Amino acid sequence: MIKTRITEILDIKYPIVQGGMQWLSNGELAAVVSEAGGLGIISAASFPDPEELREQIRKAKKLTSNPFGVNVSMLPQTSYGDLTEGYFQVVLEEGVPVVETAGRNPEEYVPRLKEAGIKLIHKVPAARYAHKAEKIGADVVTVVGFECGGHPGMDDVTTLVVTPKTASTVNIPVLAGGGIADARGFVAALSLGAEGVVMGTRFAATTECLAHALYKEWIVGAQETDTMIVERSIRNPLRAMRNAAAEKVLEMEKQGATLEELMTVISGKHGKKALEEGNLNDGVLAAGQVAGLINEIKPVREVIEEIIEEAREIIGRLNGIGF
Repeated sequence: MIKTRITEILDIKYPIVQGGMQWLSNGELAAVVSEAGGLGIISAASFPDPEELREQIRKAKKLTSNPFGVNVSMLPQTSYGDLTEGYFQVVLEEGVPVVETAGRNPEEYVPRLKEAGIKLIHKVPAARYAHKAEKIGADVVTVVGFECGGHPGMDDVTTLVVTPKTASTVNIPVLAGGGIADARGFVAALSLGAEGVVMGTRFAATTECLAHALYKEWIVGAQETDTMIVERSIRNPLRAMRNAAAEKVLEMEKQGATLEELMTVISGKHGKKALEEGNLNDGVLAAGQVAGLINEIKPVREVIEEIIEEAREIIGRLNGIGF
């Protein structure tokens, strides 16, 4: 067991949190991560009907008695068809112990979460937003660097810089994400002031993840240069695998494409189908630069236990260096 404020607040054995990957972070994967001592996360956005989210939560409960969480990524502004309220209602009714939010300010939901005893993790793309997360009542703040798969924010600041900056900004504990897949990244994040880590791409390349085998094999064979940033033109940068779909999006953006035009390629339904069927050029698929460090598809438990065991070795070696 490793003790930090993260493990104490979230009641977990190791300060390792699974990223809320759309289409991939279901009840089964979350339960396996939690059973291995980390915190598994179910991505609410994967389920267009809140009742489907309820089913996944109940599936996770059957597979683990350990805490797990639900990620609720909220649109920048409330709009017609926004499922946020429905997702939160299910989370509250099912007594999920942890909620991770991202996107717009979750302040309106904080009183209900606090009343229910649910711990709130709020994810921010830059250190300057961390103080606001603390002020509204977040128990933990996650900050992601430019390396991360998914949405790194507009600033292009690396994990090496944004982590200590955030840790110096707030009094609540910090989770660091982006570029972390092994013990070296884990120990580095702790040394930078984080008290735990978030990993997405590493958990995508596990035997329990439902992603198509070809996507997992792509991660294992990828170099750190095989991802790219798209969607800057709509101020929603996304780091994705470098494939035909992402290259097309980048070219469309250069030509001044509208959001409506971009949606013909970036729509989540294309990515979901690609992950399910293995036609990797047919959708924009999130992936982090850390793919260049992942060389094997392993069970979740093995991933976590190797990180912890090797982290102890690294810390022991560092303790042996004379200063």
